[in-house]
Amino acid sequence: MEEVITKKLRSKEDDNSMFIEEIHIVEDTFLSSSNTLRFWSAFFVILPIFFQAPWVRFQPNSALLFTFFILSTAIFLTSEPSKKYFIIGSLLFGVSGSWLGGSLFWGWLSSHPILHIPVEAVALPLAVVGLGTKWKIGSSFYISSLFGTAMTDIAIFLTGIMDQWMEVISADSENAPIILQKTSENLIAFKPLLIISLLGLFLWFISQKVSYYASFNSSNKRSLLVASYVLQTTLVVDGIFILLAIVEPSLSGLV
Repeated sequence: MEEVITKKLRSKEDDNSMFIEEIHIVEDTFLSSSNTLRFWSAFFVILPIFFQAPWVRFQPNSALLFTFFILSTAIFLTSEPSKKYFIIGSLLFGVSGSWLGGSLFWGWLSSHPILHIPVEAVALPLAVVGLGTKWKIGSSFYISSLFGTAMTDIAIFLTGIMDQWMEVISADSENAPIILQKTSENLIAFKPLLIISLLGLFLWFISQKVSYYASFNSSNKRSLLVASYVLQTTLVVDGIFILLAIVEPSLSGLV
């Protein structure tokens, strides 16, 4: 009986040491600090706007294939023995899902706005499963990005911009900014501004709640922080795009 108890105690000690070692490895990895994690989370939210958007418009096939380069890089970095770049690798795993959905929709299906979220959610089942694995940081990035995109689409629908979506998308580069500016001018009214403000406050509230829970959940702290950073960045980017659509439509990502 003593031998059985001793074995169980040793087994428990071994499990604890393995857990401590894993935490130590994570603490020493690239992006382990909150500030760098915030920067790169925001960077990967903004990247598709300035890099993927123009690329997928002119070369959708190569933009789509780039997904596999991102995914391969993620697998390589998370499999690296020292685990120094484990967090960035996991983050890239989520980026690859967002990149895949964005390439599919904006490359071939942009004239069908009703398909936007379903196509962007192409990797959602994998992301949900990934929340319980070593890929949870990337899964959190993807799911929060998808949620932010859904909130943006809801705002577009409720403010009536969705009705002009196909007209803007199908217009040439000269007429699209003009159409977008006329559409955006409709936002300068009480109802649209109220809708945008309420959805913006809701998104900010969610991001703050997620950040608050991160302070109490050490095992999922970084994945929760990533989700919070992504939602905050989405909110800022949407605000900038609304302003650009009104002031200088040619700079807006929708065009």
